[in-house]
Amino acid sequence: MPIYEYACHDCGKQFETLVRSDTVPACPACGSVQLEKQLSVFATTAVTEPAGAAMPSPCGSCGNPGGPGACAFNR
Repeated sequence: MPIYEYACHDCGKQFETLVRSDTVPACPACGSVQLEKQLSVFATTAVTEPAGAAMPSPCGSCGNPGGPGACAFNR
């Protein structure tokens, strides 16, 4: 069942509800079915890693004393 966001034309309340394909949603405040489907906006959370946790780049930028190409990334 998808969640949809609606705005009621009669009372102005905005709400979200689970909607099955065979049901007509109604405003929980006034019971009106005069609704406008709203554009849903989803939230994301950024995943942050501590400084220095990224993998080193290949080809000499990792600081391997053997020089460029000496690290395991090029084998």
